Amino acid sequence: MEDSKIIELFTERSEQAIIELSNKYGKLCGSIASSILPDPGDVEECLNDAYLGVWNSIPPKNPEYLPGYVCKIVRNLAIKRLRFNSAGKRNTLYDVPLAELEDTFPVSGSVEEEIEAKIVAGIVNKFLSTLGKDDRVMFVRRYWGADTVETLAADFGKSKHLVSAKLSRIRKNLKKYLSKEGITL
Repeated sequence: MEDSKIIELFTERSEQAIIELSNKYGKLCGSIASSILPDPGDVEECLNDAYLGVWNSIPPKNPEYLPGYVCKIVRNLAIKRLRFNSAGKRNTLYDVPLAELEDTFPVSGSVEEEIEAKIVAGIVNKFLSTLGKDDRVMFVRRYWGADTVETLAADFGKSKHLVSAKLSRIRKNLKKYLSKEGITL
């Protein structure tokens, strides 16, 4: 079913919209949630919460790109659940990728910093468009999807050392690119 038809079903408040959304993007959403959450029960709950979130937000929102809209909701809910589950603990799945990026991005907090974060996101997207497909996919899967270096190495047919080195070079180049664009770190 076309995305526009699924959105139309949500607008009409038809429960069929959730079924169609799940049929079309359930596997993708499940993959995102399970890359962040180790417990299948948490993954299932996250997906249900995401479908409810989409139900509650369409209308009034009318997303231009439905899979991106749904995936962002799933990812945010999965991270929220992970933080809840690991409150007071260290070394969660996301700790390592976030620590790797720690000195690349400024930390946000105030309204001005939130605006800067949106500007930085646009610059990062521009940087990512300069990368080859494999490097871009590897970077996004590592730092957006929290894939492990081992998983990336297996999927790309490379050694863990080579993947780590490649990600390190990309982060270094990103830091230079941000600096060149006037983003102070």
